[in-house]
Amino acid sequence: MIASQPLSPTLIAGEGSLIRKALIVVAGSLALWASAKVQVPFLPVPITMQTLVVLGFAMAAGRNLALATVGLYLLEGALGLPVFAGTPEKGIGLAYMMGPTGGYLLGMVLAAGILGSLGERGWDRRALTTAAAMVLGNLAIYACGLAWLGTYLGYGEALVQAGLLPFVPGDLFKIALAAVMLPGAWKLLAALRG
Repeated sequence: MIASQPLSPTLIAGEGSLIRKALIVVAGSLALWASAKVQVPFLPVPITMQTLVVLGFAMAAGRNLALATVGLYLLEGALGLPVFAGTPEKGIGLAYMMGPTGGYLLGMVLAAGILGSLGERGWDRRALTTAAAMVLGNLAIYACGLAWLGTYLGYGEALVQAGLLPFVPGDLFKIALAAVMLPGAWKLLAALRG
């Protein structure tokens, strides 16, 4: 059971001043911005690295900093900055956020809270638990995203074809990548600490 496990320090949060934590949040929001703009050629559709960054950052930073980071990122977008994938070409600000992909953005908040909590419990220290956490985070994003997108497409096969299936192969790749990167970062940190 998750709740009975003691909290562990995370990779990047730890103790620190308010200024340090604010810098982590700003850096995280900038990483989310950049990751939304990077498209990696993949089949059946190109992928961004955004879910890898939001989920990996959440595990590395912990729940509070992860939620603050995603909150700042969404605020930047709401204020009209072109931080989201497809912006400014597909619109900006609240109009974009209320569009078909708005539920996926909301899902990132839920996923950040879940994965930040799991990161505080040490789930990012082993490949298997990292992968399991990443699956849970992706499920949270899909649940919110598909529920929202269904109001546009209906809740049938078209929803699954447009809002889920094209993204599963890329997300599986990102889950595998996180399962290597996060435990590897812990091993590197342990080696550096001697």
